[in-house]
Amino acid sequence: MADNGGMVNIGGKDVTQRRAQACGTILLGPAAFEVVRSGHCPKGDVLQTARIAAIQAAKSTATLIPMCHPIPIDAVSVDFELCPARTALAITATVYSTGRTGVEMEALTAAAVGCLTVYDMLKYTGKDMVIADVRLLAKSGGKSDDYQRQD
Repeated sequence: MADNGGMVNIGGKDVTQRRAQACGTILLGPAAFEVVRSGHCPKGDVLQTARIAAIQAAKSTATLIPMCHPIPIDAVSVDFELCPARTALAITATVYSTGRTGVEMEALTAAAVGCLTVYDMLKYTGKDMVIADVRLLAKSGGKSDDYQRQD
């Protein structure tokens, strides 16, 4: 019978401290950018809501992505950078865990859901926002070598 894949067995892996950092960008356009910059959104605080959504997403990754293991999350930090020249917002999520498998998917999910939350809160300004460049920036811990994005 053919092997149809499945969840990887991590039972024999060592428990180590692990960290992953990912980011995503949402190109807002002038109207949405001004709402974020001014902090005057009728739905509430855009950045605080995106931060909470990103943290929640990191903790829920295993329920969203079928082959991800549910792992203990030690901490999640979410940072924002307004980019006026591009009328964009960059969201960086850093996830920490002490466990048997990495937290790259949790960091990527947090960054993506943070961007989706910003879109949801600002879609009344226009539907032409673009979520782009969701990518892993760095990871450490575990048996494989550490990774640092070079571009």
